[in-house]
Amino acid sequence: MHFHILTLFPEMVLNGLGTSITGRAMANNLLSVEAVNIRDYANNKHNRVDDYPYGGGAGMLMQAEPVYGAYRAVEDSIQERTGKEGRTRVVYLSPQGGTFSQSMAEEFAKEEDLILLCGHYEGIDERVLEEIVTDYVSIGDYVLTGGELPAMVIVDAVSRLIPGVLHNDTSAEFESFQDNLLEYPHYTRPEIWHDKQVPPILLSGHHANVEKWRREQSLKRTLERRPDLIETAILSKEDEKYLKKLKKGLHESE
Repeated sequence: MHFHILTLFPEMVLNGLGTSITGRAMANNLLSVEAVNIRDYANNKHNRVDDYPYGGGAGMLMQAEPVYGAYRAVEDSIQERTGKEGRTRVVYLSPQGGTFSQSMAEEFAKEEDLILLCGHYEGIDERVLEEIVTDYVSIGDYVLTGGELPAMVIVDAVSRLIPGVLHNDTSAEFESFQDNLLEYPHYTRPEIWHDKQVPPILLSGHHANVEKWRREQSLKRTLERRPDLIETAILSKEDEKYLKKLKKGLHESE
């Protein structure tokens, strides 16, 4: 998969993504990350990309033309490489977008190329957003200084779903938000730490019982920490029965 990040700070995203799992995946040619400097497409000698907003107001806005020039250069290179016509998916990182989720990461992972647009200042001229953006995505209800960190979050989350990126490909499946539930707790050696014992069921060697325990712990943790996820979780009849039991216990303890 190929990620193309349109940014004013290419070194920020490349340094961040060039380490750990994503860095190894890039070195092994499992994915590529291209950071395109929007300033390179400014049409003035000082490479200025911002200006005052029409109508007044605080702050500056990124101009349409440098953003469009950077996008057009990436789009042209993709078409030259693939020989395919048509638009590439362009994600604009903005607090006005839908909140990024695991299902969104899975959807993006199906793309061969993904363009991520990082804004700065007070935003970007609306006209170029209307022309090139296909998705508006937020990573949370707060404001950052730019779109680089959200872009890195998306690249990291999507990369984990690409075959071969993780040492154990199944670990991308059985973790937080599997079936829209939080992940069960994990334990490793030593068996006793600070007088806390590893749950005996995990030492039993009985795989069916272990899986049943893990599923119940996942349901319990989700109900306690993220009850909102229960509404859209994929539940079996056994899951619903166990949740009913948990909820009854919670009501009785109140």
